[in-house]
Amino acid sequence: MRHEAVPQLTFRAVALAIVLAVILAAANAYLGLFAGLTIATAIPAAVVSMGVLRLLGGGHILENTIVQTGASAASSIAAGVIFTIPALVILGYWQDFRYSWVLAIAGLGGLLGVLFSVPLRRTMIVENPLPFPEGKAAAEVLKAGENPGPGLKILGLAAGIGGLVKLAAESGLRLIPDNAAGAGFFGKYLGYMGTNLSPALLGVGYIVGLNIGIVVLSGSILAYNIAIPLYHMFLMAGDPDVAAQVAGKTAAEAAAIIRGERIRFLGVGAMLIGGIWTLFSLRKSLLSGIRSGIAAARKSAAGEAVAETERDLPMKWMLVAMVLFVVPLGVLYQAIVGQLWVSVPMTVIMIVAGFLFVSVSAYLAGLVGSSNNPVSGITIATILFASAVLLLLLGAGSPIGAVAAIMIGAVVCCAAAVGGDNLQDLKTGYLVGATPWKQQLMLGIGAFSCALIMAPVLNLLAAAYGIGPATPEHPNSLNAPQATLMASVAKGMFGGKLPWDMIAAGMVIGALIIAVDEWLKKRGSHFRVPVLAAAIGIYLPLELMVPIFLGGLLSWLVERKHGVHPHDEVERDRIHRPGILFSAGLITGEALMGIAIAVPIVLSERADVLALPEAFHFGQWTGLLVLAVVGWMLYRSSVRAHAAPSAS
Repeated sequence: MRHEAVPQLTFRAVALAIVLAVILAAANAYLGLFAGLTIATAIPAAVVSMGVLRLLGGGHILENTIVQTGASAASSIAAGVIFTIPALVILGYWQDFRYSWVLAIAGLGGLLGVLFSVPLRRTMIVENPLPFPEGKAAAEVLKAGENPGPGLKILGLAAGIGGLVKLAAESGLRLIPDNAAGAGFFGKYLGYMGTNLSPALLGVGYIVGLNIGIVVLSGSILAYNIAIPLYHMFLMAGDPDVAAQVAGKTAAEAAAIIRGERIRFLGVGAMLIGGIWTLFSLRKSLLSGIRSGIAAARKSAAGEAVAETERDLPMKWMLVAMVLFVVPLGVLYQAIVGQLWVSVPMTVIMIVAGFLFVSVSAYLAGLVGSSNNPVSGITIATILFASAVLLLLLGAGSPIGAVAAIMIGAVVCCAAAVGGDNLQDLKTGYLVGATPWKQQLMLGIGAFSCALIMAPVLNLLAAAYGIGPATPEHPNSLNAPQATLMASVAKGMFGGKLPWDMIAAGMVIGALIIAVDEWLKKRGSHFRVPVLAAAIGIYLPLELMVPIFLGGLLSWLVERKHGVHPHDEVERDRIHRPGILFSAGLITGEALMGIAIAVPIVLSERADVLALPEAFHFGQWTGLLVLAVVGWMLYRSSVRAHAAPSAS
């Protein structure tokens, strides 16, 4: 699909993108501090854009692509900030959120994320294409809006279903729970199994496919059904801190404590080794992408024709911009530590870790989507890496060491979150025929716009609710779970404790997974075991991985129904288009409803403002039935569509 003559970066598109980005960033900041998660904003922004721009006499697919690209920065900047910067208040370094510092960290970190991700486009989208599920979903949403018809009906129906289920869940009416889980002690064995009841995760699984679904679920089973029980049976007796927390708890509560305190650090270790390996294995493609970008820039400078759909931001300007952005960060680090021989290594660490983890984040977003991208795990890895160097420079008793590590982690977290979203948006643009450099520029504008309002939003929330541990003034404060974890990790490196045995064991597990994947590669197996996908499964809760696996299973059943050969990519794409459209609707509806629900929560200052009386609260079996019905409808959407070709 090519639209070379169509305006993309129009004034109305840029203005609407900035407005949506700022509003959605504020909503995501609250949700992230309150519940520990953010809602992806690219697809909701695309839906809003199609309606608003059409009223203004525009609304071409490429204009809408620009709007959703800029607005997608809302979730990534919000995540990058709330996962890290509140740790500075929790550590007692700040009493409130300083505007200039938050702007520098979030704005420059986000812009670096855009720059670091530019050479990754050719690698991960053109030459070695990854699924990028939300990017595909957004493209289907935009195409459906461009050509209304049966596809738009599928999208609308699925969006309505996703939105209604989200409204019925715990953050809304509380008709059904968010999760269905069961746990118990079988002698000394601690057993646990559960699933999230989110239709959107089913949609993500359908888009990424069964292979990734199996790998991420296997990682979670390793954590929950092997590592946690073994720890409970054999190691907890020698760990009085965890043993004291687990005493008297139910099986589900005990599993959550053991995972949070110890086992998820296996995922951190696997992510560390997996990130290094992924960057190493992609080194040729990365260099090829950089060379291709330089070659395209030279062709353009020489007056040779370069297709609009192949124009990235020019490499030379990227390098100039990178220097301009890194210098003020170096000055910021110098202001913190006051020692040049420490601030310079901090800046170098930030650059190296930034590029490494933007690459990792983009790869993970390509596998399982931005919503399930474990940016917090990436940030922990960054803080560990930075702290190890700072320990040598500052010493274990340094009062500023933990703060310096958080500062590095905050910049890298913003960069990694934006980088993952950028690649997701560029996948959308690739599928609809947008111009890459215009999307990259728009994302930079969106990221910086969000950074402008983050400090006031955080100060407002801190004054209204409190952030971090409860206090007499704020007994029901916003928990900020990721930032609290970052603070504990940084403190653990400078005088506290960290489960280094778990991190080392995770690195060994990651190395073993890499060895298995390389063996499968040499055999020419169609099934692969990407180490970062397995690390996601180990790090994130099991409940999130189960519906992703089930969605992948549904996509495999659709292929079996139509007799598609696993290597026939063209036929697979044709068969799956209605299912992807339905999946996109589920993701869209849930994301839009999640943001809508945030409004009355913020206005009323009550998390249960929409909750119905307890008599109307149904149990997890009802939720499972709802998820099963949604899964059946997702499966039938593809089967029926291809029974009637006009619907596809």
